Amino acid sequence: MRSDAFFLVCAAAGAALYGIAVALGNDYVFFAGYVVLQYVVLSTAWNILGGYCGYVNFGSAAFFALGAYATVAMHRLYPLPIPLLLVIGGVASGIVGFGMGYLTLRLRGAFFAIATLALAVVLETLVVNWDYVGGSRGAYIVRPETLAPFGAYIRYLFLIMLALAVGALSVARLIERSRLGFGFATVRDDELAAEASGVPTLRLKLIATTISGALMGMAGAPFPYYIGYLQPSSAFGLDYAVNSIAMPLIGGTTTWLGPLIGAVLLGSLQQIATVTISSAINLLIVGFLLVAFVIVAPNGIVGLLQKYLQHKPTPHVGRRHVDADAPEAVP
Repeated sequence: MRSDAFFLVCAAAGAALYGIAVALGNDYVFFAGYVVLQYVVLSTAWNILGGYCGYVNFGSAAFFALGAYATVAMHRLYPLPIPLLLVIGGVASGIVGFGMGYLTLRLRGAFFAIATLALAVVLETLVVNWDYVGGSRGAYIVRPETLAPFGAYIRYLFLIMLALAVGALSVARLIERSRLGFGFATVRDDELAAEASGVPTLRLKLIATTISGALMGMAGAPFPYYIGYLQPSSAFGLDYAVNSIAMPLIGGTTTWLGPLIGAVLLGSLQQIATVTISSAINLLIVGFLLVAFVIVAPNGIVGLLQKYLQHKPTPHVGRRHVDADAPEAVP
């Protein structure tokens, strides 16, 4: 399927999903759906660097929070429509992603992962001491209760995040099937061999960190309007760092479909647990599923399905079955 056709299919599926949510007539569907779609964007963004290039990023929460605080800063300066805030958050996080990549991508393995975790700590420290965006006290974002023609404001936020999820999936699939994606695959499979073959690995990794960071920042840009009150502990929450890694690993990291499956599965389970039990159990669900999939399906749900399809017996059409114990025919 061509990329433009894929985008139209995703847009049609998104429109159908929005129609179903409206038909249900319960605004909680939009609150829960927003969170699930937010994780679709975050896990897809993480997979561009962690799945396609093989560089594990522990700083997802930093880019998400950067997009959120870019919105708070612009709201204090001059309130803008959310689509413009998405662009601003994406640009800010993309620039930081490029800078982080330039400083840390010469590291590999656990050293790179620790460096990205340090980035989240540094950014959180800066935000806590930045009074303009609320500092440690946090900041309130006053939003209208309704917005024509959508009705409740949460429906508008849900639609924004739905469009962003469609865009993120389309970008991921386009990368996967392009020369850029093939270059990412060479970095993931054997970076030293790719360098010896003349592949510009550093340039490819910088592109990956920039795109990944920009998408994470765009996912965080509407968050202050969703939550109403933003503080460092909520923006830099452990849930975002853990879920953005766990969801692609559970779904499968070698394709755009894996983060989507993992985010929908894990995000839906967490929302159900939040309503029925407590949100404190969410990380327990993540840990349990990660352990289970590492044992049963180390390549994720997509890898498990691919393995099943490869070993599925195919019928022999046009061949006569011959019993090994039957006597041979005498001519």
